[in-house]
Amino acid sequence: MSILHQVALTYLKNVGPTIAKSMISHFGSAERIFTVPKGKLLGVPGIGPKTFELLNLSEALRQAETELKFIEKNGIDVIFYTDPRYPKRLKICNDSPVLLFSKGNADLNNQRIISVVGTRNATEYGKQLCQQLVEELQPYNVLIVSGLAYGIDVCAHKECVKLDMPTVGVLAHGLDKLYPSQNKAIAEKMIANGGLLTEYPSGTIPDRENFPQRNRIVAGIADATVVIEASVKGGALITAEIANSYNRDVFTFPGRVGDEFSEGCNFLIRHNKAAILTNPADLANSLGWEKAEGSSNTDHQLTLPIDLSTEELMIFDLIRQHKSPLAIDDLTIKANIPMSQLAMTLLNMEMQGYIRSLPGKTYLVN
Repeated sequence: MSILHQVALTYLKNVGPTIAKSMISHFGSAERIFTVPKGKLLGVPGIGPKTFELLNLSEALRQAETELKFIEKNGIDVIFYTDPRYPKRLKICNDSPVLLFSKGNADLNNQRIISVVGTRNATEYGKQLCQQLVEELQPYNVLIVSGLAYGIDVCAHKECVKLDMPTVGVLAHGLDKLYPSQNKAIAEKMIANGGLLTEYPSGTIPDRENFPQRNRIVAGIADATVVIEASVKGGALITAEIANSYNRDVFTFPGRVGDEFSEGCNFLIRHNKAAILTNPADLANSLGWEKAEGSSNTDHQLTLPIDLSTEELMIFDLIRQHKSPLAIDDLTIKANIPMSQLAMTLLNMEMQGYIRSLPGKTYLVN
């Protein structure tokens, strides 16, 4: 099939993925759509008189020619839905894009793919959960997909880059720009092991309506979607709903009652729309995954601090990252918390079972 005609399909007015696939099925190729007598297009299921009247075949071809120059200049890969490289999990979704633009080296049919989503206003609690989840998934050779937005999305991508794990950002605009622009540096690193993916040609701006469309790719491309933190009206819940409609597994971490960015997660659990996660190993176990050959065989399971305050989470992370017992004198300097206040906080954390005290007023994570 001609790439020119495949790309031109994305520029046809009032022709979405469903009608585009119907046209391909009817004529056998994208090229035939643009070469048969126009009147024959009325015979395609889904094309009525109004859609037929608006079909801009010649204009779409001209736009596609310009887009091909951009594609060639910027090393962008075009993946049509009949291409074997097209994401097989996404392909079986009835509203999947007819064409994807990709930059990078990601295997979109990786054996294991997880989508990680959450609020743009991530708390320290949410970031901690996100980092621990990605870290625990590393031995399973997982491709992590997210939306390269502020908050949980970029946290997941950054942790993958840090651990040299493949990660893909799905965009709500063309590959000639990056939104938000602050994530450009991490996006460039992702291209080396993973990449960027979109259904939109260059020149497409990140309009509000593009984000729910983007979310269906995030949900459809993965084995399961994990919601880290979300408000009830957040885009993460839209992704979870879409994943449920695709009969994909959805998981989420519970949060403190009343916290704005835990309300969405608790809503999903309460309405049986997501399985609860209190431990990263829960996810791999639920999906029946075994660690990749050569990875660590430790059976240690990290209990996530789901009941800690922001301050306690910071302290927990400082102790965890130190690896060896951390003295209270050093901890008060690192945390910038008065000794008397820190002592009470450490006692509370110890009583909850998250840390343990050792001789010499030193502390370790349980």
